[in-house]
Amino acid sequence: MAQVRIATWNVNSLRSRIDRVEALLDRHEIDVLALQETKAREDQLPLMGLQARGYDVAAAGVSQWNGVALISRVGLEDVQIGFPGMPGWGDPVEPEARAIGATCGGLRIWSLYVPNGRKPDDPHYVYKLDWLARLREAAGSWRDTPTALVGDWNICPTDDDVFDVAQFRSSTHVTPAERSAFQAFLDDGWAEVTRAHDPGYTYWDYYRQRFERDRGLKIDFVVASPSFAERVTGAFVDREERAGKGASDHAPVIVDLSA
Repeated sequence: MAQVRIATWNVNSLRSRIDRVEALLDRHEIDVLALQETKAREDQLPLMGLQARGYDVAAAGVSQWNGVALISRVGLEDVQIGFPGMPGWGDPVEPEARAIGATCGGLRIWSLYVPNGRKPDDPHYVYKLDWLARLREAAGSWRDTPTALVGDWNICPTDDDVFDVAQFRSSTHVTPAERSAFQAFLDDGWAEVTRAHDPGYTYWDYYRQRFERDRGLKIDFVVASPSFAERVTGAFVDREERAGKGASDHAPVIVDLSA
């Protein structure tokens, strides 16, 4: 194998977009695809087409909300649903389907759907920051192996990652606490490996033709351990996948690694 191709995509309902997922795998010859917001239990997922293509699937989902999955044709071992210390949400508090990890071809991949936070004065915002802090604690023991924390981080780490930061000053995604939480991973030795190759947006709201006007956010990232990052040879956002009828509001982010 000359290279390994990893992709992450908030698919916004796997059942609604299974045809697009299969086409994406075929078009880009993806080896491992991490999905977020699958919006289904494992037994509801349409897997036959994926399996016919030679992919194994591991998924976590408890309802029509959230949900994460890993789709791999290079192995799927040591599957772990949720990370140690991952906080829950709700009344009563229960774990949500927001994290799944597995070893795929010698790489440890975590598909992550970070809580949105809703509003800075909402309890969900406190939950989001706690979730990120607990993830950072758990990830401290993962940095010495080729590991990537991929997915929808629901954070714009810099002002360049939002089409008009003035419109978001009272919103989540751009608050100092959220940005500090993201930066903490980089301070720990992790590296975000997509921006250097493609700094463009990854999410465009359906509202008022945001995609057509390129008024988006960059919130989907691949945060890699040193031994993963040193193998990265390129990355790009597949903006074409955001176009057309029935598209997710996110575009896939694709990363190439040397074998």
